[in-house]
Amino acid sequence: MQSEIAAEITAVGRELFQVVTQRPELLAVIAIAFLFAAALLWYLRPTIGDRFVDALAEYDRITVLMHPNPDPDAMASAMAVDSLARSVDTKADIQYTGKIRHPENRAFETVLNCEFDRIETVEDISSETVVLVDHNEPRGFEGAENVEPYAVVDHHPGSGDGSVFTDIRTERGSCASILTEYMRERGVSNEIDSNGPSLTPTIATALLYGIQSDTTSFTRSCTPAEFDAAAYLFPAADSDSLDRIANPQIDSETLEIKARAITKRDIKGSFLVSHVGHVSNLDALPIAAEELVRLEGVTASVVTGECDGALHVSGRSRDDRVHMGKAISTALDVLPNASAGGHARMGGGKVTLFDIEPNQSGQIELHSRFFEAMNGEL
Repeated sequence: MQSEIAAEITAVGRELFQVVTQRPELLAVIAIAFLFAAALLWYLRPTIGDRFVDALAEYDRITVLMHPNPDPDAMASAMAVDSLARSVDTKADIQYTGKIRHPENRAFETVLNCEFDRIETVEDISSETVVLVDHNEPRGFEGAENVEPYAVVDHHPGSGDGSVFTDIRTERGSCASILTEYMRERGVSNEIDSNGPSLTPTIATALLYGIQSDTTSFTRSCTPAEFDAAAYLFPAADSDSLDRIANPQIDSETLEIKARAITKRDIKGSFLVSHVGHVSNLDALPIAAEELVRLEGVTASVVTGECDGALHVSGRSRDDRVHMGKAISTALDVLPNASAGGHARMGGGKVTLFDIEPNQSGQIELHSRFFEAMNGEL
């Protein structure tokens, strides 16, 4: 039977070849038709955003997991996933570990009336289908190592991935710009009065502020994609909400820690290190580091503080010679159980005080390592 079918196909092929040979103009028609079909298939191919939403549609309920102590980029990305999930009738629970403490982050949560659920252990995760945003490896809670993400959307370096969907773009300045791209690919309009699906002011404001925050007002680690996303989001965003998030009230402890960081600063060349002692608000450390790197003559700053039996580190760099994430990691790599990392312009770390030798009282020896790491001497 198969030989008969093969013979018939061969015969048809020969007849078609004879026709094309006798009438060459048909060859051009066939070529044009082929190119048109190829172009149509290319145009109709599923976009990354389509593949992501199709993956969400496979389940009735998912969990969107943010990283510990989520920032505006993580919160905005999670909200966008929730919006995309609802478009295919999938319920999304947004969860996180740690605390939302930074004044800007608290204002974001309050002004945009966010509904996030704080968890402590793996048992608290609402669904087995976990989507990670703005990080690619679960962390910060008991049992995190046992979580196998279903999907991952991120812009940080790392080795994590999703079992079904992974989109990690380390060249991007924000995760929110990736989710914004998904929105556009899904045909979501930025016109509120659109007949089809359109951005809500809340989602547009969240994504726009997430991009603005993670790129430090489009001045750090920013790509053309961030500007394109902002131009798309701006018409639907609420300017009053943006202003309220960007200019929150600052608590007295944050001001005190900034003052201590300035008073206790140690400067060598263009690099600065400051230890502020005990803190209860860890988010004050990056605020202080951001403030100190703006001092005249300073191109990179590291601020350390003690909380809950650990030394916490936050750094900022505007010096192309200093990759802050690598510098902090290098400075702490001699200590057991230390964790550190980050981007070229910002980084952080943590080490238990028990692991710091007595002769390092006041973190003087560690401060020397921070200076050496920023100088490229380690």
